[in-house]
Amino acid sequence: MTLDGWFQIALFSAIVVLLTRPVGGFMTRLFSGERTFLSPVLRPLEIGFYRLAGVDEKTEQHWLTYTVAMLVFNLACFASLYALLRLQGLLPFNPQGMTALTPDLALNTAISFTTNTNWQNYGGESTLSYFTQMAGLTVHNFASAATGIALAVALVRGFARRSSKTVGNFWVDLVRCTLYVLLPVSILGALFFVWQGVPQTLGTYTEAYTLEGAKHVIAQWPVASQLAIKMLGTNGGGFFNANSAHPFENPTALSNLVQMVLIFLLGAGLTNFFGRMVGDERQGWAIFTTMGLLFLAGAAVLYWAEAAGNPTLTALGLDPAGGNMEGKEVRFGIVNSALFATVTTDASCGAVNTMHDSLTPLGGLVPMVNMLLGEIIFGGVGAGLYGMLLFVIVAMFVAGLMVGRTPEYVGKKLEAKEVKMTMLALLCLPLVNLGFTAIAAAIPAGVAGVANAGPHGFSEIFYAYTSMSANNGSAFAGLSGNTLWYNLTGAVTMFIGRFAMIVPMMAVAGSLAAKKRLPPSLGTFPTTGPLFVALLIGTILIVGGLTYFPALSVGPVVEHLLMQTGALY
Repeated sequence: MTLDGWFQIALFSAIVVLLTRPVGGFMTRLFSGERTFLSPVLRPLEIGFYRLAGVDEKTEQHWLTYTVAMLVFNLACFASLYALLRLQGLLPFNPQGMTALTPDLALNTAISFTTNTNWQNYGGESTLSYFTQMAGLTVHNFASAATGIALAVALVRGFARRSSKTVGNFWVDLVRCTLYVLLPVSILGALFFVWQGVPQTLGTYTEAYTLEGAKHVIAQWPVASQLAIKMLGTNGGGFFNANSAHPFENPTALSNLVQMVLIFLLGAGLTNFFGRMVGDERQGWAIFTTMGLLFLAGAAVLYWAEAAGNPTLTALGLDPAGGNMEGKEVRFGIVNSALFATVTTDASCGAVNTMHDSLTPLGGLVPMVNMLLGEIIFGGVGAGLYGMLLFVIVAMFVAGLMVGRTPEYVGKKLEAKEVKMTMLALLCLPLVNLGFTAIAAAIPAGVAGVANAGPHGFSEIFYAYTSMSANNGSAFAGLSGNTLWYNLTGAVTMFIGRFAMIVPMMAVAGSLAAKKRLPPSLGTFPTTGPLFVALLIGTILIVGGLTYFPALSVGPVVEHLLMQTGALY
């Protein structure tokens, strides 16, 4: 580890901190229905969308109506993408003659992009046409990201409102998020990436010949437009199989930094949005601090683990001074690879600029733990905030038990219904990632896709289901996932990881919105200081540790011990 490496981590962190309050302030005005600096240009377009769709922007919805509208919208998204994937051979903008995806792969991919997971059991440049990438995947990157933000806004309204029967209007939140937040930033981001050297073309692939006469076909594609939203919307699915390790998706050190900032931008801003909406920005900064400390801890451990190198390779004569460079881009080095891996798994992004399968055991443990905690460290757009707020409910319930008092948070009493719905939302993730991992590790269909024996092979399976249940999309790429078993079980995992958590979370939002806000009293637990941050971090780590430590023990922990003893497996 070097001083320059720590400076780069500090620079990235400082940029995120500086952007958090302006982004939070803009979203507060936007979702409160106030005028923004973009209103003169975009307001007429917004009104036009409502008229075309027959939506009354002044009519709000009950939490159940809001949830049903969200589910219907996402069902339509899934059906449209599945149709595109199955029919792409008949559609235009297909210069390479890509054929239809098999039914199981199309099912997995359609659910993947609908749930904001962007898990890819295919090679982008060798499987999908331009039209499918643009009209299918890029559009769904906007739709799934806007859905997550809308849901977070609804939950925040639950905490902020008093004796209300409604939590907003899903269609209005969806349109405003897409029109005022995602589109403008994505357009600016795409132009920036084109400037940095990212292709944006509908031309055919380029044929190049080496000095020896060997022919190489170089894919180019309209990459920049999808790249911007895949990062901003924490989607992560790339045009190229190598994702952000590919020089066409991530050509420079500056593009690498901007991609990481885009991943955290909206998740960080939503914490400030929460504080403003409940009338106390300190509440938002307490959530931000909790996320920030967990992020820095993960980045430090991953940086240390990769910089320390691999003792097994050192014993074979490799110079340890360079650290573990296996699977990393030389132009990014260890620090930017470790930082990117931490950021992309803190958020439910899944874009990678290094191969996670080549990380050291403890290095690979960090992305896995980030996802196992539920992507709450800034998290996917919207999903990170509402996931963290669910942990806040658990933490306040624990605090209430310790002092013998009904727990409350930002003036709302947290009673049996909220706690039950919260636990239902949190327990759906271990149900699928642990359950399917156990089955896959014991049956031929599951083991057949593993590239390595022993604990690393187990980690490949566990990482895959963890990534899918957390709607992340990154992988220990040694696992061959394009099989009937992994396509079908992966689709189920991604669906449950997204929607089985959302429905009880929305029930919590509706219940909280109907409650009165109580003024703080002498017995109210303060939720803006270090004690609350420590309690929240402790709750997150204890819940995660008790749930997942056995599985982690037989995977990366055992692998680390074997590596330290010099054992080859």
